[in-house]
Amino acid sequence: MSAASTPVIDPVALTRDLIRKPSVTPADEGAMDVLERALTALGFHCRRMKFENIENLYARRGTTSPNLCFAGHTDVVPTGSTEAWSSGPFEAEVRDGILYGRGAVDMKGGIAAWVAAVSHSLAASEVPGSLSFLITGDEEGPALHGTKRVVETLMAEGEVIDACIVGEPSSSQVLGDMIKVGRRGSLNTWITVQGKQGHVAYPDRAANPAPVLAKLLAALDAHTLDEGYPEFPPSNLEITTIDIGNPATNVIPAEAKARLNIRFNPTHTGDELMAWLNAMAGEAQAASGLQITLEHLCSGNAFLTGPGPFIDGVQDAVEATIGRRPVASTTGGTSDARFIRAMCPVLELGLVGQTMHQIDERVPVAEIEALTGVYRTVIRTYFDRA
Repeated sequence: MSAASTPVIDPVALTRDLIRKPSVTPADEGAMDVLERALTALGFHCRRMKFENIENLYARRGTTSPNLCFAGHTDVVPTGSTEAWSSGPFEAEVRDGILYGRGAVDMKGGIAAWVAAVSHSLAASEVPGSLSFLITGDEEGPALHGTKRVVETLMAEGEVIDACIVGEPSSSQVLGDMIKVGRRGSLNTWITVQGKQGHVAYPDRAANPAPVLAKLLAALDAHTLDEGYPEFPPSNLEITTIDIGNPATNVIPAEAKARLNIRFNPTHTGDELMAWLNAMAGEAQAASGLQITLEHLCSGNAFLTGPGPFIDGVQDAVEATIGRRPVASTTGGTSDARFIRAMCPVLELGLVGQTMHQIDERVPVAEIEALTGVYRTVIRTYFDRA
């Protein structure tokens, strides 16, 4: 496809088309089709990669290096009460220059802005290498059959991605004030203490699991995991639920359960934290004589893209476009960047995240257009310096 024949994409119109597909995880509802049509029109080879019931897309234009990738997700979180929205969450209504809809910020607006930026870059012959898209429908959910599976497949096939921009809404207060260059890891643990049910008046005939669980949780909560790590705050362990489910006042329960989450910096790995939790539970089991079982799910380890040409180039591009140099941050929750880092340097750059996951999620139309300009400069700067 020649530069002259390359269509120029309207980022706002594409955002609205994507929002109108109610792609609440794990449903796709045609959102990936909308994106595939836009990318095919730009000359991308689109490969749908479906794992279990999750739609994923890897699209590439060009065969030479370097390969600059954009990653994101078309799935969105549930809307909450639709009656609480000022307009339908999937109507994509624009009022007073503001676009309303689930996914407007997180992150259909970011996807559309990058597609539009690519269309401008291609039309101006500013891409001497390759561009690619890695888009999933499983970022807001368990994330088991989305980006993680796509990355594993691409790596097994020998596909090379040289750098990746994830379009998560990284900006904090105003567009371009922050990029995310790392994220903490996340570990969920379910704890079950098995006791013996009995009458509260005869504790010698029962084995109460509640105080055993309470002591274990107190010991875990009192432990200082670390004092922080360069560019990261200290790791934190949070007890998220304690469940016994005992409706009676005169019955010692048979079991007690709890769940905790650890957000950890690169001082630790998920495996190391699981081993520590298992050891603590083992000590409590030996002291109490009650069986304690733990189940773990580590959704990703911590990562950090260190200072260098990639980050410098993105910061320079943002500053050159909107006059604001973004701060490199590691705050916030997890993102699919944790999987992509296995392939290449990765960072997050996107819209302002103030209304993501909220009722009346919204974004100024002018901000989507401004982000398109930022992305185009990022693309041009990357290939100029490659």
